[in-house]
Amino acid sequence: MRDLAGKRVLVTGGGCGLGRALARQFAARGCRALVADIDVAALEGTAAAIASAGGRVTPYAMDVGDERAVGAVRDQIHDDGGPIDVLVNNAGVVFGGGFLDVPLDRHLETYRVNLLGAVAVTHAFLPDLVTRPEAHLVNIASASGFVGLPYGSTYASSKWGLIGFSDSIRLELALAGHGHVGVTTVCPSYVTTGLFDGARPPWTTRALDPDRLAALVVRAVRRNRPFVLTPWLVKITPALRGLLPVPLFDALARLTGATTSMRTWRGRGGAAGPRRL
Repeated sequence: MRDLAGKRVLVTGGGCGLGRALARQFAARGCRALVADIDVAALEGTAAAIASAGGRVTPYAMDVGDERAVGAVRDQIHDDGGPIDVLVNNAGVVFGGGFLDVPLDRHLETYRVNLLGAVAVTHAFLPDLVTRPEAHLVNIASASGFVGLPYGSTYASSKWGLIGFSDSIRLELALAGHGHVGVTTVCPSYVTTGLFDGARPPWTTRALDPDRLAALVVRAVRRNRPFVLTPWLVKITPALRGLLPVPLFDALARLTGATTSMRTWRGRGGAAGPRRL
């Protein structure tokens, strides 16, 4: 999808953080940014920021974990201008802490939003993408989808699941003759959105700027790249995991700080409540 001008791009979790940065980047390239979020105040802030910069934007209040709400927003989007060309599944939450210290409902909420929400939104909007001359699906996963993450076990495992879902859909679309629909799975390390305040990026790396990451995602859509892995340590992690014996890989992950990075997590605004991407 070389030319993004005029494309209709839906970004979930677009009220703040990486979602807001993604919506801004697509709008700056001539797209209409269709921004969805459960937080109406944050959603309006994103819409105002894009509009003030001269971009085209339409906000939609939506809980990705509510299948009826997702379907209703799809119908509304169609009424407002037709099907979308690009879907970005970005909405997500994280609850850090020891597994038994975090209430069960928060673990289940992590899966409901991070994984099941992406499945529900994709199921609703993939028919739109298939009917377009060219289209793209983006799933925002995480580097933690390649390595275990103590004190963030359900967050990491939700992203493991999202990586598997995303790559399976990519291959299924190709087998079904829908090669015009590209799929990109994004696996970054920590991003400076406040979501992971207190967590320590692995050795030799630093937390990523959301605008810089959003630009990489837009470039991947334009070039039809299947993965965005960043920074450099993330790029080599899948190979290291496949080549090294488990004890050696575990030791290397501890040495780089990859599996101890969440010990000091406090999240945006402190340790209580969900942290939205």
